[in-house]
Amino acid sequence: MSIVKENTKQTLNDIIVDVSWANISKRYFGKSRSWLHHKLQGTDSQGGFTDEEQQDLKLALKDLAKRINHCADNL
Repeated sequence: MSIVKENTKQTLNDIIVDVSWANISKRYFGKSRSWLHHKLQGTDSQGGFTDEEQQDLKLALKDLAKRINHCADNL
């Protein structure tokens, strides 16, 4: 692998595994992939996200966006 490709991979390493709902669920909620899937589908016992969970998801996505922008800025 060339030096340029290796540096790109290292730069993206922080987000590469988090760009999945399974990792977002675990990282930001401490829950399983199926928990988030059911929340997103509204098929859990509450019929979707509580107000607090909705806010947590919003903050998680904003944090992920910030991390992605940081990686992009460093390319």
